[in-house]
Amino acid sequence: MKKRLNQIFVLVIIFVSFISSQCKKSAKTVPHQERWGIYAFELSTESSELIYSSAKEIQILRLNNSGDKFVFAQKIDGENNENMEICVLGVDGNNFHRVTDNSFWDLYPAWSSDGNRIAFLSKRENDLDIYVMEADGSNIQKLFDSGSHDADIDWKANKIVFTSGFKIWSINDDGTQPTQITNPANAGQWGNANLPIGDYDPRLNPDGTKIVFERLEDPSSTHGNYNIFVINSDGSEETRLTNNGYSQGLASWSHSRIKIVYIVAAINKEGKYDIYLMNADGTNNQNITPNYFPANFLCHSPIFSKDDSRIFFIGEWWE
Repeated sequence: MKKRLNQIFVLVIIFVSFISSQCKKSAKTVPHQERWGIYAFELSTESSELIYSSAKEIQILRLNNSGDKFVFAQKIDGENNENMEICVLGVDGNNFHRVTDNSFWDLYPAWSSDGNRIAFLSKRENDLDIYVMEADGSNIQKLFDSGSHDADIDWKANKIVFTSGFKIWSINDDGTQPTQITNPANAGQWGNANLPIGDYDPRLNPDGTKIVFERLEDPSSTHGNYNIFVINSDGSEETRLTNNGYSQGLASWSHSRIKIVYIVAAINKEGKYDIYLMNADGTNNQNITPNYFPANFLCHSPIFSKDDSRIFFIGEWWE
């Protein structure tokens, strides 16, 4: 009898050890190499994949309309703004290509609809202006200069939207017909935040009929209290999507136009850098960042894959 009990006890130990090992094998983790990376997050399984890794800062991730290439800005050969260059990469992590190579501050790239050209910001004179070039980096031309800093560009069809004077504007992609889209109250009023009251980071939906953007409504906190809005591209029907005052933005449309993904960087004084997802009308707003993402892993610049099944984003390991 005692021998039989010992056998049962051994079998239980083996079974528990097996289950424990299987759980450890199946536990999800975030792949980690260098401090910065481009990641893919599978919405159905919540699994994450490291596509590209860099020791130096990566900013603003964009996907071309074919869904096979990223464009982004990355610091190369140094840590100053002048070391930020425009780069292209396949979504499979192959075929990295440094597109710009100069001593200027190049940042915030956006694809043309046909993928043949890239618009970007560059400080080559007194302030940031909008430039365009061929996708291989050739034929760089200044497209637009408002006379002050231009920022936060996006490009769909023949329209480019951007921030200037803390308001959203649009121009034709030949640089003509600048048109003011938004007019936030108290635009330019400073507080404790690193930006004043105003509208930032416009993104056109796939057919170019609507723009999503964030508005800094209360600059009293260090992070700034923002909300997300949507407006028709002709400036009509401005609609509030959030009303919580989080530090949030860098919203991006799904290709189906029915979802919006964005980042919540802080809630009150608490840093987050989490990925949020909501319907295009602001309903079903939820944090989709999985629990296995560690607290020191910060998410930036989320965008949808071509089939909307994945979220690509820039990950930063905060040390």
